[in-house]
Order: sequence, then structure tokens, then C-alpha cells
Amino acid sequence: IWGTSTSSFQIEGAAAEGGRVPSVWDTFCRIPGKVVNGDHGDIACDHYHRYREDIALMKQLGFRYYRFSVAWPRIIPAPGVVNEEGVEFYSRLLDEVEQAGLTPMLTLFHWDLPQWLQDMGGWTNREVLEHFRLYASTLMDRFGHRISWWNTINEPYCASILGYGTGEHAPGHQNWYEAFTAAHHLLICHGIAMDLHREKGLSGQIGITLNMEHVDAASASDEDIAAAARRDGFLNRWFAEPVFHGRYPEDMIAWYGEHVRGMDFVQEGDLERIHQPGDFLGINYYARCVVKAAANDSLLQLEQIKFTEPVTDLGWEIHPDSLYKLLKHVEQNYTKGLPIFITENGAAMKDELVEGEVQDTGRQQYIHDHLAACHRFIQEGGQLKGYYVWSFLDNFEWAFGYSKRFGIIYVDYATQQRTPKQSAHWMSRVIAANALEQ
Repeated sequence: IWGTSTSSFQIEGAAAEGGRVPSVWDTFCRIPGKVVNGDHGDIACDHYHRYREDIALMKQLGFRYYRFSVAWPRIIPAPGVVNEEGVEFYSRLLDEVEQAGLTPMLTLFHWDLPQWLQDMGGWTNREVLEHFRLYASTLMDRFGHRISWWNTINEPYCASILGYGTGEHAPGHQNWYEAFTAAHHLLICHGIAMDLHREKGLSGQIGITLNMEHVDAASASDEDIAAAARRDGFLNRWFAEPVFHGRYPEDMIAWYGEHVRGMDFVQEGDLERIHQPGDFLGINYYARCVVKAAANDSLLQLEQIKFTEPVTDLGWEIHPDSLYKLLKHVEQNYTKGLPIFITENGAAMKDELVEGEVQDTGRQQYIHDHLAACHRFIQEGGQLKGYYVWSFLDNFEWAFGYSKRFGIIYVDYATQQRTPKQSAHWMSRVIAANALEQ
């Protein structure tokens, strides 16, 4: 399966149109210093008005699968209220997707929580569960017969740890207890979506998407190896183990200590509900992580060491072999033969539009080498069934605003003109051949 991914807040714009209400990211963008250049998502890529052009471009390039997310604030503008105008927008979008011969993967939550919910405590308030239930149930009732692939939650780590722990993402809090509470509630919402999908008798496939890294210790010392285990526990195991094994990792509970307050946010039946791997696991992979122990005041008492070259425009080390290692590890420890999809993989590069073209050879090489790692895994019997490149369009890159470009399509934000980059034309050939060029 060859696909491409986007998310609602990053591309749609039309922030105050069609009955949409503010999300936590609309609010966060207005806080001075939180987003590069004070950028915001009011217009973004104007996909709300240009979706027909964008879907036509996907078809032209040969994509057959499209992963997108729905904006919760477009669907549920107030407690218990369904915005029909918002539902109708996604119905029109699906019309285009279907007419273009594309198969949709719908992501229920990709970080744009309604601000009215955040005003109630957001992901730290257990009431969020019932509000999510109404939202997910509404989408399944309206679109269940049209969606072959459902993604429950995209990267719960980012919405919880970066949103409530480090404060890098919306809502910008810095409280570890809040972060772990939020993470737990996000995972329960995965379980709620799984329950709804089954109760409604929907035929499509459904699963969660986790952002994961292969973590290497900086040296063979016991201290660095232990630090690497903590990083793996923090990013990977804290989210994968509840979904696949019905438990949180004991070593991390012990390490977090007072920050999780005896895990008092876990109620009876929660872990059984979360423990539903579903039909596939989505993995978003960008870079590996190399860590060493450090006597600092960070939660994990470690530091990431300087990467080797080459790196992306975000300074992330390009290390395709670590994707192969991660896939092997995930299959051995979690999925056990369940289908895996790379739901995001790509690179931010310093792209320039010169005489109508973008020669993004670095991105093309990045994708090529990561596909080669995927192919190696598949050749060894790995159950990797699809690859969705991130992202289709240059877009709003969260705290980096519009300063970083991930797209295989160049977007001129002043004119909204779309220009396929060299990597897009190259991917088009890969998809047509269903193989890497030799």
C-alpha cells in the first residue's frame, strides 16, 4: 500500500469557517514565543477550499491511499452538539477521494482538541472520554460505510508528553502528573474507538499510530544502557505495552515515582479497554535517538548526544538502519505478525523553488534509503504492509510554524500555488513500479 499523510490543523485553514470553533492549537499559536514567527493555522494550506485540487494532484502522482485527520472542533463545536456543516465538508472530501480512486485512512485525533474541552481540563479531565465517544461515534455513524481504514489516535506521546509535560506543544503545560494522566486518557480513547467500531459492526480495519524511535546507548557502560532503556520506556514502551500487553512498564512506574502518584488515574477496567491492538499498528518514524546518562534535572536524567551527519533541516539524524531495527523489535515484542504500516516517514529539508522546480535530492535519498530498510524487513518475512510518506504538502509544522518544509509538494504560502518536488515525481515512479529503482 502506497500512501501519503496529512493532518487537519496543519493544512485545512478556514479556522473560523463552516462552524468550526477554536482548537487548543489556535489558542497556543497566540501565546508569544510558542510558535516560530508567531505563525498560526488560520489559513495554512487552505486545503478547506482547495481539497479538490489537492486530491487531483494525489491521483495524478499515482497515490492510491490517503491518510488524513478530521478536525474535532469542526464536528463538535460545543458539548453534545454536532455541526452538520463540518460533517458535510468531510463528506465532500470523501466524494473527491473516492472519485479519484483513492482509499481513505481516517485519523480520529491528530492533536487539535477543541478549546472548549481544554477549558474543562482537556486530556487531564476524565470527562474527555465521553466527549470523545460522541465525536468518534458521530464519524463512524456518518462515514463508517465509506472508510476502509481507521486510525484511532495519532502519536499519543506528543499530545500528552509534549502538550502537558515539556510544554512544547499545545496546551503548553509543564506538569508530569498531568502528562501521564493525559497519556492514559488518550489510550483509553483508543480503546473506546475500538469498542465503537466493533459495536457498530463496521467492516474496515482499525488501529492506533504510535511515534517510535530506535534508541541506542552512547556507550556500553551500564549507566548509558540504563539511560537508553529509560528513553525507550518513556517514548515507546509506555504507549505500546498498554495497547499490546495490557500493562504499563513497571520499571518506568518506579522511575517516575511521585510524578505518577501511584498511577491513581488508572481505574478498574481501563487497561482491559486499552489492551486492544486492533487490526494493525501504525508507526511514525523519523530518526533514531542516541542517549547517555547525565546527572541533570531532566525527568529521565539523560541527554541526547550530538548526531552524526547527515541530518535533516530539523537537525534529526538520518539513520535508515534504525528503522529496520525498530521494525524487527516491534514485531518481536508487540505485533507478533499483526500488520504494520509506516503511517508517517519523511524529512524536513531546505527546499527552494527555482525556475518552477524544487530539486530536493536530500529528501529523495532519505525516502529511498528508508524504503530500502522497509524492503529488507519485508524480505525477512516482516509483516509491513504499507508506507505513507509525510507529508503530502508543505504545511504548518506545529511549534516550527511554516519555517520547516516536510512536503513532497512545495506550497507557496503567499499564492497557495502547489508545485510537485523532485521527490514527488520520483515517488510516482516508485509507486508505478511497486519497487525501488535500481
